Amino acid sequence: MGFTIGSIREIRELRELRSGTRRRGRAPVCTAVAEYTGLWGWDVVPGARATRVGGRTECSCGAPRCPSPGAHPLDESLLVPAGATLDEATAAWERVPGAALLLPVGRAFDVIEVSESAGRRALARLERMGLPLGPVAVAPHGRAWFFVATGAAAGLPRLLYRTGWDDAVLDLRGLGPGDHVTAPPSDLGGLGPVRWLRPPTLEGAGRPPQARLLLGTLAYVCHRELPGS
Repeated sequence: MGFTIGSIREIRELRELRSGTRRRGRAPVCTAVAEYTGLWGWDVVPGARATRVGGRTECSCGAPRCPSPGAHPLDESLLVPAGATLDEATAAWERVPGAALLLPVGRAFDVIEVSESAGRRALARLERMGLPLGPVAVAPHGRAWFFVATGAAAGLPRLLYRTGWDDAVLDLRGLGPGDHVTAPPSDLGGLGPVRWLRPPTLEGAGRPPQARLLLGTLAYVCHRELPGS
């Protein structure tokens, strides 16, 4: 089972809101925040938004030369913790209207990032192989995020060595503590929304797979994408 906090009534309410069988006038983003915290057991941090103004990208944080417009937390102290209920998530997000949903990496999961095309092909291979999989998201800047067990980012060089890919040039990197990923349905950097290729499930969110189970396939597909391979 995945990580769930709250009464059975609260869990049922979140599932009903996801399926559309109940409407309570909640903003979709508040329902998404509550789903991430209450069903999947993830912390959520409000993030900045990016807009296009006169052909340039501006960040809602107000910094004139923001290095990551629309892709960084607004304030870590406003974090909505894992286990927050729908009412708690709604109250928290009303303090930051319009904020993007960011998931802190390195707490409940790490992330392996590859190109979207490699991610789609690898996901199809992994599903055919019947390997355990966690959530997989695709971002509008052409990147795919595979959610894996914590520790993957720090252990990536060792894992690549053990699988024989340490000396290969790969478009693959690990995200760990201190990193954040934008969560659906939020917009990333004014480019468009992040989407799920493989949505979270109670099992996949609560127990994401060990990176070693996926890395060989991900590395192989990334290598095949290189010119001349």
